[in-house]
Amino acid sequence: MAETLRIATFHTELSRKGPGLLLRDILKGDPQAEAVAEVVAHVAPDVLILQGVDYDHGQETLRALRDLIGAAGADYPHVFALQPNSGMASGHDLDGDGRLGEPEDAQGYGWFAGEGGMAVLSRYPVAQAEVQDFSDMLWADLPGQMADDGMNAAVQRLSSVGHWVVPVNLGETRLNLLTFHATPPVFDGPEDRNGRRNHDEIAFWQRYLDGAFGPVAEGAFVLAGNANLDPVDGDGRKGAIMALLDDPRLQDPVPRRAGPVEQGEGQAGDPALDTVAWTTPVPGHLRVSYVLPSASLEVLASGVFWPGEGDTLADAARAASRHRVVWVDLRIE
Repeated sequence: MAETLRIATFHTELSRKGPGLLLRDILKGDPQAEAVAEVVAHVAPDVLILQGVDYDHGQETLRALRDLIGAAGADYPHVFALQPNSGMASGHDLDGDGRLGEPEDAQGYGWFAGEGGMAVLSRYPVAQAEVQDFSDMLWADLPGQMADDGMNAAVQRLSSVGHWVVPVNLGETRLNLLTFHATPPVFDGPEDRNGRRNHDEIAFWQRYLDGAFGPVAEGAFVLAGNANLDPVDGDGRKGAIMALLDDPRLQDPVPRRAGPVEQGEGQAGDPALDTVAWTTPVPGHLRVSYVLPSASLEVLASGVFWPGEGDTLADAARAASRHRVVWVDLRIE
């Protein structure tokens, strides 16, 4: 029997400045974490991909967040996370400033191992033994990569946080989650190191679907996560995200926020598609988070949960994160 499945992605920005601090804050009733839980419980996705959640080996932090969301009204019996590249020591002076052990020298920017990781919360079982994790792939090993000779691509991993393919079992049906969190294409110099890396982290997915890294997971899939790049406005190299949105193997449901919204100063993109409320006018509100189902899936509805002034959840959405939840409803046979 066909049913509706809601998939969502949410950059929570819950990451803290040291290991264990997010767990401490959740357990003591942190207002931001409680706002995240309230927002997630309202949107109530069946499968939720999170960014900005600090990783620990026993997943105590993730489970505490899951329980907080459960207390707000949305239960997720299945959780999944892997150690991210953010904060992982590289042993190299990657930014070339003569100092080792700085956040810029980690495989992905971070003050400590596990900072700002990704996670999956699901109502359905995750086939953990069949997860494909490409997070250890070197930047130099991406076909057509844009790093130049001075960017340490032979020791720098491509993923600033991670690239995962996570199978979720929906009864007799399997859905593969293709997820990532790319580096921002800013905070560098004229060499455009972060802009190039952001481009290549996005471009990875077309290479994956082409079979460049071995067998492609069979069946329907959803590519979801934070690309940290708007296809029209803001900084960054637009080629990879435009190519991804135009790929015939994917569909873009163009999730929109409800209600009227004004165009940002100096911007050209549709503001109803924006997913993050960064400072205006620069960088401004942008579309950086995406949920892109495979072309074979039937999309029933989609949206960006961005409650307007006067909505009872407007304060919670602002308190939770500058980012907003992006969701898509799919018909699953």
